Amino acid sequence: MADYDMHDPDYSGTTTADWNSPQQKDFDTDDLSEIGGHFVLSSSGFPPDEFTDLKLPVVDPNDDLNENALQAAHGGAHSVESIDDIADDTKQDVQNLLEDLSQQEFDEDIGD
Repeated sequence: MADYDMHDPDYSGTTTADWNSPQQKDFDTDDLSEIGGHFVLSSSGFPPDEFTDLKLPVVDPNDDLNENALQAAHGGAHSVESIDDIADDTKQDVQNLLEDLSQQEFDEDIGD
């Protein structure tokens, strides 16, 4: 089982725009410590060792927290639920974080 690190994402605004998971080339920087702030999980810590260590992006390359990204990270094919090698405690912590962000920033309840 991988030892994932979770952290609060860094963002300056919010958006409800359509969501597509960003690729490394979508960012205006190669600085993984800056890019890592757009993600909730990393398999190698923050800053990550590699871009591919990052999981669950919720902030777009323009630094906006995306409501649709929070929903995608919470449940579905590309969510924390789909990560096979994550501890149950970490999974629950991530879901709680995503629910809190959704409630605080969008006044939406994405929890069960």
